[in-house]
Amino acid sequence: MSQLLSNEQITLRALEPTDLDTLYRWENDTALWAVSDTAAPYSRETLWHYLEGYTGDIYAQRQLRLMITLSADGTPVGTIDFLNFDPLNNRAELGLFIDGNYRGQGLGRQALDLLTAYARDHIGLRQLYVFIALDNEVCLKLFEDYGYSRVGVLKSWVKRGSTYRDVALLQMLF
Repeated sequence: MSQLLSNEQITLRALEPTDLDTLYRWENDTALWAVSDTAAPYSRETLWHYLEGYTGDIYAQRQLRLMITLSADGTPVGTIDFLNFDPLNNRAELGLFIDGNYRGQGLGRQALDLLTAYARDHIGLRQLYVFIALDNEVCLKLFEDYGYSRVGVLKSWVKRGSTYRDVALLQMLF
């Protein structure tokens, strides 16, 4: 595996058809919907079509989703994404998910290290940005400690149940 997308502990790899059951479990965990834009369950068929049509071509699809796996045995532990890729302005939104069984082990930070280097050195991005609900203190701390700057707060940006939550916009420039 390329050093560009791996280290001793984790590897970032393309999505595979064998990821169907893992993605199905993660995407349909309603406890996670509060930090995503998911509003309804995904069927296996829908996810299969997603995997089948996914090319990993960030320029064509304007996104890149990579599976975060343990380097030792290939166990999937999360995903990391470029969303809303804008090649004209050399920027992309970043998404990060670590399975609850693997949180608190520094894997998210390692994935950020690998993807940030890839974004800057291989794709040539100028900036990455994230939207994080203000009540997601762990995630805010991760990105702020990593060097992202809080550049604004979007009021009542996400609806959760019958209430609206404010969201921080954080940005990293290279």
